[in-house]
Amino acid sequence: MHLETKLVQAGVGKDSQTGAVSFPVYHATAYRHPALGESTGFDYSRTANPTRTVLEQAIADAEGGDAGFAFASGMAAIHTLMGLFSQGDHFVVSLDLYGGTYRLFEQVLSRYGLSFSYVDLRDLEQVEKAIQPETKALLVETPTNPLMQVTDIARVCQLAKRHGILTLVDNTFLSPYFQRPLELGADLVFHSATKYLGGHNDVLAGLIVTKGAELSEKVRFLHNSIGAVLGPQDSWLLLRGMKTLALRMERHQSNAFALARCLREHPAVAEVFYPGLDDHPDHEVQKSQSNGFGGMLSFRVRDAAQVAPFLSRLRIVSFAESLGGVESLCTYPATQTHADIPRDIREKVGVCDRLLRLSVGIEHPDDLIADLSQALDVSLQAGGNQR
Repeated sequence: MHLETKLVQAGVGKDSQTGAVSFPVYHATAYRHPALGESTGFDYSRTANPTRTVLEQAIADAEGGDAGFAFASGMAAIHTLMGLFSQGDHFVVSLDLYGGTYRLFEQVLSRYGLSFSYVDLRDLEQVEKAIQPETKALLVETPTNPLMQVTDIARVCQLAKRHGILTLVDNTFLSPYFQRPLELGADLVFHSATKYLGGHNDVLAGLIVTKGAELSEKVRFLHNSIGAVLGPQDSWLLLRGMKTLALRMERHQSNAFALARCLREHPAVAEVFYPGLDDHPDHEVQKSQSNGFGGMLSFRVRDAAQVAPFLSRLRIVSFAESLGGVESLCTYPATQTHADIPRDIREKVGVCDRLLRLSVGIEHPDDLIADLSQALDVSLQAGGNQR
């Protein structure tokens, strides 16, 4: 069965009592036992909830994994999966990384004795050098946020297996519609499901999908023990969003191509970062390991003075911090998503004060191009045409 069909059919026929096509929202937190020592499979909603279970089965099926787990947010999912590890463990992590993940690692988990090395995972020699006897996992964000750098997932997974360590992949930007890291050798995939999987900027959620019975049982234990689970209403919203994932991702991508080409030609723009462009340094790697390039792109204006007038002039594209919804959003990483990363580290990576990130929505591309163009025209006049 094709993925598009799997997504649309998620939950259909699962409610045998009523035949509801849209699987119901079960708000119950407790469930009656048929008799002593017997269970319906549902005892307490933190451990399992019927609506959440359908969602978890759907994401596991979409990613080609053995088990899925739904969380209250993407950060709750990451924090929970770190429970797989112990004091003194070390991780090799993508150099260009979402600021919220960096904040969790450096300001929270480092106090519990975990340590992290940030490496350009495109360079396997650097990765090899960064692996220590205490290293337990590679944590891969690909494409990276916000510079859209692409890691060769299969090669990194092969390296990890040689060292007997896990590979954990953040698949938020491309979703299982375009990229399935478990099929390339990853052990675990996680998502900020708030983004493309939800797709409508109206639900906060995180997801984990595991490969293998042993790892699945370990995450299941942590999921229940820590308890940062997704509620039934949000599970239903996320399940509903996933049914249109295929349609949305195609439109996100076609619009992203149109905007990337437009931005590349505008005199106010110095650089465009979108793996779908033929001249992107990681284009061939992304092409080889995915079915598409997604709806995220970043670009640098020529002068930092252009940023404020550009953002204030936008009319259709919203200046907002999230991504992956049907509405187009523009983010300024230096003061939003990556503000908690020290300036010197952030700028060394390339997240400078001229960088802007676009989550391209599903509006008509001509309207988006017109909006960006007029805002860039104004910004060029305000910031000066510096080359």
